[in-house]
Amino acid sequence: MVDDLRKYLNHLLEKVNGLHCILITDREGVPLVRAVTERAPQLALRPTFISTFGMATDQASKLGLGRNKTIISMYSSYQVIQMNKLPLVITFIGSDNCNTGHILSLESQIEPFLKDLEAVVADAP
Repeated sequence: MVDDLRKYLNHLLEKVNGLHCILITDREGVPLVRAVTERAPQLALRPTFISTFGMATDQASKLGLGRNKTIISMYSSYQVIQMNKLPLVITFIGSDNCNTGHILSLESQIEPFLKDLEAVVADAP
């Protein structure tokens, strides 16, 4: 299952110009599956960076606008898009000029593969 998902994620990486990484983690930032090119910033792949999404999405959800679904962070050379699929988090890292809308459209393509991973994470102690 994980190998098939990794192959599929690598296929998606090739389809989106400027996309460097697709990472699926649990809420604490523990990597479950990832597809990465050599251009991905290594610091952004660390669990300490990824786990900050959990705190940020909790705070964003307190704004009274409903549950936060996605956070997009733009940096000078990269953009990071994190999607709330609790108990999972999907992180995309792309170049600063990568098409953000194209990355967001990948959500519907990845979502069917998440059911099995969600079950595994939910059953973990």
